[in-house]
Amino acid sequence: MSPAGTAETAHLLVVDDDERLRALLQRYLSANGFRVSVAANAAQARTLMKSIAFDLLIVDVMMPGETGFELTKSVRAHSQVPILILTARGGPEDRIAGLEHGADDYLPKPFEPRELLLRCGALMRRAAPVATAALREVKMGEAIFDPERSELKRRGKPVRLTTSEASLLKLFAANVGRPFSRADLCTRLGVTLERSIDVQVTRLRRKIEEDPKLPLYIQTVRGVGYVLIPDRVS
Repeated sequence: MSPAGTAETAHLLVVDDDERLRALLQRYLSANGFRVSVAANAAQARTLMKSIAFDLLIVDVMMPGETGFELTKSVRAHSQVPILILTARGGPEDRIAGLEHGADDYLPKPFEPRELLLRCGALMRRAAPVATAALREVKMGEAIFDPERSELKRRGKPVRLTTSEASLLKLFAANVGRPFSRADLCTRLGVTLERSIDVQVTRLRRKIEEDPKLPLYIQTVRGVGYVLIPDRVS
């Protein structure tokens, strides 16, 4: 049984130009209960995504033609499917670039297969609907966030959120006025780099705040981390 909890129905797409690694990942993930499709490049991945609704993408960065970063950014423009970047480019600047392009997590090669399995499960749990008590809408100026639907609207128009952004905003909405440290946010959201929290907060501010450089709603608490201070919870 996979840590995902829903491995029997979860369908993963592995996008990597390394034929040997594709085969190994397909065999290992399949043995742990996932359905797995593979693609050698972004073009093949796009063809598969036209006919299959995947539950998670595992994407390499350096591939012939379109890079994994470019594919991630393109997919994120119209889909909230969780995306895990899996690549030999494991430097901090590369990880940040991956998150900025819309990835939800980043695992450098070489990696432990068990860690990959756990990360896949964590990403899908975060993306799955949560059966909890109804959470109330949060109003932030011209933006309104509905935690139950993980939907953000600004001036009445939908604003796309990545899975990670929605999870972070939902956590803030459920704890209005409570400051969270970066370390605490990393633990709660299953993130390894505290810097990735800063990246997600910066992206959320661009989508919510009138002036992201002078945030009114997602505020920085000096020496602590971040806190959500909305106009109203309705």
